[in-house]
Amino acid sequence: MGLKLKNRGFSLTEVLLSVGVLAVGMIFIAGVFPVGIHYTTIAIEQTKAAIVADEAFAKIRLYAVGNPSRLIDLSKLHTDELGPYRSVEFEDIFPAAEEIDPNEFTYPSAGTDISEKRYCWWALCRVTTEYHPISNPNPDVQVTVFVCRKVGRNLKYPEPPEGRGEISWPRPVKVGVEDAGAKDTLRIRPRPGASGDERFINDGSIIVDDRTGRIYRVLERYADEPDTILLDKDWDDTPPGDSPRIVWVVPPPVGGGRNPCIAVYQRTMSF
Repeated sequence: MGLKLKNRGFSLTEVLLSVGVLAVGMIFIAGVFPVGIHYTTIAIEQTKAAIVADEAFAKIRLYAVGNPSRLIDLSKLHTDELGPYRSVEFEDIFPAAEEIDPNEFTYPSAGTDISEKRYCWWALCRVTTEYHPISNPNPDVQVTVFVCRKVGRNLKYPEPPEGRGEISWPRPVKVGVEDAGAKDTLRIRPRPGASGDERFINDGSIIVDDRTGRIYRVLERYADEPDTILLDKDWDDTPPGDSPRIVWVVPPPVGGGRNPCIAVYQRTMSF
């Protein structure tokens, strides 16, 4: 009786095809992990940003009810001839801000080694109802809190409000903008006597209109028109005002780097 040899294995071609399919699949799977890590990091930072903002609002209220010599001076929130109120930095209406421990503007605020901390906040204030020292000494104040991260210990950031000096922690500075034609675009325009404004706004930046307090996110800074930016919503040019208009933005580190602003929060408060 003759014996027949039965080959039950796989051919080299089949093995190579299987390995190729598996390799392609693993490449796609491996590509998912960096995306997942990226969005996880964003979610963690957004969660921390909300905590930092809540702490900031609570501290601002506590500062306002302290010793009379440390009270917030709302009279410095002036109007102009057109009526709308401008935003001013927290320290401009709170003279004692410079006396506060710098740790109070970082997160976590506990501890003394400020060089090891990564998160910080700063606030802008603008009144939303008419201020009068007698008839309305406690108007509503729109408080805008910028929550930022500091990635590198030795990084320096443009100094507010003009952004010409350097400081160790990120804070919002002023940038001039004007209408670029479309409703959702703006053109960066250096303010009189200022230069370098164009380097402060990039893709992903969050800007706050000085005259209205409205918050916008920059979706794109056009490569072919580097002074033109695309916003996430239509620019509200009312009420009319100076040209160029002023917006507040947290600039990247001096010399370039990651956008330090994580989020911007607003709350109406009465002191």
